[in-house]
Amino acid sequence: MSLSVILTRAQVGIQSPSVAVEVHLSGGLPSLAIVGLPETAVKESRERVRSAIITAGFEFPQRRITINLAPADLPKEGGRYDLAIALGILQASGQLKNDKLHQYEVLGELALSGEIRSVRGALPASIACGQARRALILPACNADEATLMGDTPVLGVDHLLQLHQYLSGKSKLEFACRQEAEPPVHACPDMSDVKGQLQARRALEVAAAGQHNLLFTGPPGSGKSMLASRLPGLLPELTPEQCLEVAAIHSVAGMSVLDACQGVRPFRAPHHTASAAALVGGGSHPRPGEISLAHQGVLFLDELPEFPRRVLDVLREPMETGEILISRAARQTLFPACFQLVAAMNPCACGYYGDGTDRCICTPDQIRRYQSRVSGPLLDRIDIQLWVAALPADALLRPGQQAESSADIRARVLRAREIQLQRQGASNRHLSGRSLEQYCQLDSDSRRLLTQAMDNLGISARACHRLLRVARTLADLEGHDRVEQSHLLEALAFRGNGLRR
Repeated sequence: MSLSVILTRAQVGIQSPSVAVEVHLSGGLPSLAIVGLPETAVKESRERVRSAIITAGFEFPQRRITINLAPADLPKEGGRYDLAIALGILQASGQLKNDKLHQYEVLGELALSGEIRSVRGALPASIACGQARRALILPACNADEATLMGDTPVLGVDHLLQLHQYLSGKSKLEFACRQEAEPPVHACPDMSDVKGQLQARRALEVAAAGQHNLLFTGPPGSGKSMLASRLPGLLPELTPEQCLEVAAIHSVAGMSVLDACQGVRPFRAPHHTASAAALVGGGSHPRPGEISLAHQGVLFLDELPEFPRRVLDVLREPMETGEILISRAARQTLFPACFQLVAAMNPCACGYYGDGTDRCICTPDQIRRYQSRVSGPLLDRIDIQLWVAALPADALLRPGQQAESSADIRARVLRAREIQLQRQGASNRHLSGRSLEQYCQLDSDSRRLLTQAMDNLGISARACHRLLRVARTLADLEGHDRVEQSHLLEALAFRGNGLRR
């Protein structure tokens, strides 16, 4: 047989489209050509495959070899096609006889010794393979990841010769058993460690209950970062569908998927020197950035004004749409990016403006320039903006104080989330249009109050809608069916911008 077709999977974002590796042997001078839009790493597979086949004890055909990676218009990258190419050459040259290879999909990079090395994106490939009702052959080191979710039969192999023996019927290999994810253990810092800061604690609870974006502003040492790091401990576990999305993103990025499969929400805290590409993702072959890695979790930006303004402004679109579309000349790649933004900042460059002392050495112009590093449109998209004052020494050092734990707060958050899911099928953050009008109805006094606030405080239409969503969350935490004036007043208090101008 001079023609062989081996099925494998490409990687495009978090999708894993099918690719057919067609190998044809013909007469002519010995050569090997790979077509089908391969990039450099794929073209170099000819040397890896040649050495692996010879080292494993097989004969490399001295014929004209043409390898087509179909579909031809889909860009191919990486060494993930090595194993499929090697099997295709062995089958086309008659060194591998198996008429059931169409029931398998093959994924793996070959070493010169014939060993099979790991690849990125094993989980999305496994899920797509299972949907096609085929078994997946891939490196043994990727087998645990591939079996974490879904019921795809997965066969992990370490060496080309070992796989050849199995496919030839000369030996047996056991399919990998599905790894059951253990119940998540919440190792997040606990809210009981936080002394005082009652309003900030309340803001964290409201943000967790309604999935609202949050900004803490205050002097150094007031506890902004400490409070923000405790938000993940208040959030509900990921649903099975969310686990699948988060695990797929982390698999494509080459990261561990275990936490995602256990239902633990991501918490990403990039340094303020991160570039725009590091946040949104990118590259000639797009990979997910910090925004996508925080999908269904928390993106924490500490020292917010220290990020370049053009970097911060790339957050504006995904905060609204919940996805990132990276466009290149050859293709477009879509990554999900439904994250909860939590940020912390000082009010000025020295950090002490508005703390009630005379320590601030910044001029009014310096303060304005520092605060303007965060654009108005970005601030407009942050639902809760709160000033966090430094605790006095007697409150900080007073012994015997035991604050409410994260577990107690989380119980209230879960109840509020359940109310939202039963009422509208989503968290309050996603209320818009008619659903916002339906579930956030105000009486005449509350409408008059909100109108006066918009006129006097310069609140935009977008900020007005976010106020209503926060008020709806406050009502849900108290178990009220309607948004009352007290909820609206507290939501306005949380919209104080946090900046002491």
